[in-house]
Amino acid sequence: MPLEALRADELNFGPDGPRHAFFTRRGGVSGGIWAEFNGGAGSKDDPAAVARNRALAAESMGVAPERLLFLRQAHTARAVAAEGPWPGDPPEADALVADRPGLALAVMTADCAPVLLADPEAGVIGAAHAGWRGALEGVLEATLDLMERMGAERARIAAAIGPCISVHAYEVGEEFMERFMDEDPANGRFFSGGPSGRPHFDLPRFCLERLRAAGISRCGWIRRCTFSEPDRFHSYRRATREGAEDYGRLVSAIALGGEG
Repeated sequence: MPLEALRADELNFGPDGPRHAFFTRRGGVSGGIWAEFNGGAGSKDDPAAVARNRALAAESMGVAPERLLFLRQAHTARAVAAEGPWPGDPPEADALVADRPGLALAVMTADCAPVLLADPEAGVIGAAHAGWRGALEGVLEATLDLMERMGAERARIAAAIGPCISVHAYEVGEEFMERFMDEDPANGRFFSGGPSGRPHFDLPRFCLERLRAAGISRCGWIRRCTFSEPDRFHSYRRATREGAEDYGRLVSAIALGGEG
């Protein structure tokens, strides 16, 4: 079964522009709780199945498997530049940027927000893993800063947020909300009351407003909730609530055209 990929209108640049994919869990070769597509090398899934899934994603993106670049994600605000396949282990960071054709940049998520970015005129692309901590600490701004240093212009950058946990499913504690309020009292607008009386956090809206405040006008969320669609998306929070031993990881990727 071929991989299923969702697309965002904000990143639709035509046949000659950067190509992107928010891969769902449909397709691939994993079984059990990781079925069907799991890109998580850090999961307990069969490493051979994960490698095959990643190879299928690379093929879908039009690059060789070693040119689909991942990171050792750590919920940081660190962004790094990629010039080619990593010579050793991937760097520890949560965003990567490139201006080289023939490279695909990938991030893994399972409720956090995958954010893909592009300035097609400059030929600069970016991919960010934005969990609540990374988003609060500035991973999106770090990605934009690095894109600018590589020749992009904010007025031309488009960004799309892929499937992630929605406000309806993201119940948090009071101390979580206080951390955001301590950073900026205006962050209260990203929280609402849930049926249990505990606050709910709107991660995609928070990321969108960070992008807009940073000067990105062409941006949007694909409006799909990872927690709420178990047949289509992996979800860390859903797996935890169900007492599952592990969970799969979704892959989101963006690539420039041409040969590497």
